[in-house]
Amino acid sequence: MWQTCAIMSTESAKPRVSARIAAIAESATLAVDAKAKALKAAGRPVIGFGAGEPDFPTPDYIVAAAIEAAGKSANHRYTPTPGLPELRDAIVAKTKRDSGYEITADQVLVTNGGKQAVYQSFASILDPGDEVLLPAPYWTTYPECIKLAGGVAVEVFADETQNYLVTVEQLEAARTDKTKVLLFCSPSNPTGSVYSTDQVKAIGEWALANHIWVITDEIYEHLLYDGAQATSLPVAVPAMADRTIILNGVAKTYAMTGWRVGWMIGPKDVIKAATNLQSHLSSNVANVSQRAAIAAVSGDLSAVHKMGEAFDRRRKLIVAMLNEIPGVTCPTPQGAFYVYPSVKGILGKEIRGKRPLTSAELATLILEEVEVAAVPGEAFGPSGYLRFSYALSDEDIVEGITRVQKLLGEAKD
Repeated sequence: MWQTCAIMSTESAKPRVSARIAAIAESATLAVDAKAKALKAAGRPVIGFGAGEPDFPTPDYIVAAAIEAAGKSANHRYTPTPGLPELRDAIVAKTKRDSGYEITADQVLVTNGGKQAVYQSFASILDPGDEVLLPAPYWTTYPECIKLAGGVAVEVFADETQNYLVTVEQLEAARTDKTKVLLFCSPSNPTGSVYSTDQVKAIGEWALANHIWVITDEIYEHLLYDGAQATSLPVAVPAMADRTIILNGVAKTYAMTGWRVGWMIGPKDVIKAATNLQSHLSSNVANVSQRAAIAAVSGDLSAVHKMGEAFDRRRKLIVAMLNEIPGVTCPTPQGAFYVYPSVKGILGKEIRGKRPLTSAELATLILEEVEVAAVPGEAFGPSGYLRFSYALSDEDIVEGITRVQKLLGEAKD
């Protein structure tokens, strides 16, 4: 009896969740969006600026391609893990058309959304203890994927005075003999900042000289304003092609977040390794979604440009309104659909009987007092910032930011 109790006691002391998974933080952006949607479903007039999701429907011609595909029995079966051959060929053609980068189909792996491409890229090239230089502010998923893959994220922070763009000097100061990878994202989530061609080239040449891999996220490549250009790193520095992995997908460009189609482009040996991983992890991406993606990347960009015009208008609107708030500094982004204002001038001041000391506390106060949801800077790096997506209607932007203006306008020492 005693022996049985001892065994039960020993077993009950073992953690129910693995340490590896327990260490992973929930996606802050999805958490904020879920909370906003739950409050709205309960009848609260919440306006959510949290999710990075276009408010437009997927273009009709893409939906039509999916409907047609759903009726064909061939799409009801397993298909090759790396993706439908027609889609991989279409991605090859799209990559040459949009960035001038020439690749072959065996350099492409189609994934279940961009997040799977992120994780598989790190998992395919990192060994335990390898360091990844992670420019901050960064997308909230990057450090968790690095951690899951056994790597160590080394943050390199650029604040609003640098327009959130890291320099070669900063990267070099953070580099050690354990540095293996640089994560690069332009246009950026969460800041909307875009590196110039000269900056991309300088960073690529630095990576080449130091034998560092680059994983570059290009998913916002078509969301650009004020004449900005999204230069693909291996185009700027061709010699980096053998140590560069490109991440992309249809989610942001074509308003297809729910279709879950992304891809990674890289050297053939790395893509083969990532394909082996995916064959055990998730097999092939849903065929109907792949057929829809073929229509998306093969079609013209007129629908994309129309959405871009709306985003541009909203960008100017939200930046102007945020900069009217004393203590808030909001740089004008040149890409994506986010603004990333500094709220350091607000922190520590009294607002309705409370003194938020962090951007997380301020975001909570804003949600509780005026029912506006934004993501705090802690999700993307240091405190002192908020991320607002402007992928929502002009009317909601005006109403939501007006509420924030009134609340923060009450701040006092």
